[in-house]
Amino acid sequence: MSAPKKQLPLAGSERVPLEGAREIGPANPNETVDVTIRLRSRAGKKPIVNAAEFTKPIEKRIILSRKEFEQRHGADPDSIALVESFARQHKLLVKEESPARRTVILSGPVSAMNEAFGVELKEYEHPSGRYRGRTGLVHLPAELHNIVEGVFGLDNRPQAKPHFRRRQGRGGVRAAAVSLSYTPIQVAALYNFPTGVDGAGECIALIELGGGYNVTDLSNYWSQLKLPETPTVSAVSVGNGSNNPTGDPNGPDGEVMLDIEVSGSIAPAAKIVVYFAENTDAGFLNAITTAVHDSTNNPSVVSISWGGPESSWTQQAMTSMDEAFQSAAAMGVTVCVAAGDDGSTDGVTDGLNHVDFPASSPNVLACGGTELVASGNAITSETVWNELANNEGATGGGISDAFPLPSWQTGAGVPPSANPNHNVGRGVPDVAGDADPTTGYVTLVDGNPDVIGGTSAVAPLWAGLIALINESIGKSAGFINPLLYKSASTAADFNDITSGNNGAYSAGPGWDACTGLGSPIGIQVAIALGVPPPAHAKRTGT
Repeated sequence: MSAPKKQLPLAGSERVPLEGAREIGPANPNETVDVTIRLRSRAGKKPIVNAAEFTKPIEKRIILSRKEFEQRHGADPDSIALVESFARQHKLLVKEESPARRTVILSGPVSAMNEAFGVELKEYEHPSGRYRGRTGLVHLPAELHNIVEGVFGLDNRPQAKPHFRRRQGRGGVRAAAVSLSYTPIQVAALYNFPTGVDGAGECIALIELGGGYNVTDLSNYWSQLKLPETPTVSAVSVGNGSNNPTGDPNGPDGEVMLDIEVSGSIAPAAKIVVYFAENTDAGFLNAITTAVHDSTNNPSVVSISWGGPESSWTQQAMTSMDEAFQSAAAMGVTVCVAAGDDGSTDGVTDGLNHVDFPASSPNVLACGGTELVASGNAITSETVWNELANNEGATGGGISDAFPLPSWQTGAGVPPSANPNHNVGRGVPDVAGDADPTTGYVTLVDGNPDVIGGTSAVAPLWAGLIALINESIGKSAGFINPLLYKSASTAADFNDITSGNNGAYSAGPGWDACTGLGSPIGIQVAIALGVPPPAHAKRTGT
């Protein structure tokens, strides 16, 4: 259908069908749809963050409280009022408003949404399942055009996938005993994480787009590890998301449990809050903004183990999520994101190389993967994780096509893209950690002991480390990339991974597009971020 008169296309909102999708017909006109409208900041085009602020030592940074951030960068009340008026005109229900999150959620039938946004919603069949979709651009009346950044939720295709990999053909306690596998505490010991701290006073937020956790499994797992205290885990429902275990250890429960078990084992006194949302662009965005702006739980670290190739996202989605990460930085919240498990192509079959988003946002700590081999309490070798030949994945990494090279990466030796365009962009990942399922993590999922890897394990690993460092500093470390890159040029804060490749990119001395700066030497990372050296001694492991 053609766009109604007096409506203008919203730049960056264009959608095409999923590859392999077949159009079935119009969406049910009476189906209820929730649409998230993301508004522009009341500060206009002023930047949310001052890049120079993050080159300062953490104790000297100016960090905004959540209330201060809302007052400076939240949605303008007049903008919200215009959206409310738009909703009334189209008989849509205003379901939720959040000035801090710059979000208004509208609800109504497909027929009203088609008219309101100048789209034609249809049903599609895809190998991954049916979804409601649209093609082309979203349209808005002129009075909303300068205040709306994005419209999400009209299309409910699955937007992201979890970045975990189970060890193939081997599972259970016996396999873990005779194969290379580690508890999260053992990995923390091998990486020399700070001791004498346990994450007390910190909150780690985990973003999940499906599955759930089982309290009994967690209790049994903590007992198995003989933790000195039992981590506190709670769930927050975002939209229609909820803690809903599937009972299938091969499904998203594996992601949820891996994230909780890794982060909780490393920082057992930290509060673990799991934000569950639907696996759509709207659900993903709302989960992130809900966690970042949560003034009840006050997360200081966010861990994200879901994502998809940049080419699968709309520009409006990447812009809105990146601005949410800028907001996190302004409020002193560190965001750790898995870099993907499908090598340099990120699973795309167009013959080109792709990086995973949201790991490619320049406002997150992108986490790549290694194969970690140890004997006793010492690392004997560490190489790039690449088991694609055995169908066990490989670390994501490469050069962004969506984001330019950030200032703090200019001296790191980030190469042009291996694609024919040789684009110069944001290099992924920033850091790394054990991810190969053949040297994976002992887990318990839906009652089943197993060994799991993937860059999904690395994001919560780093989140746990940051929680320990935050406790040591007495202040949230927040956006740490500039300090890590600066320190890496003058000190040995990382295990430099120099062997292996992820497809188009090879490891080498210094930063590379497989493992970034390398895997952490935890005490040295802590010192680089402001923890006094005498506070540390090498952890003995469990």
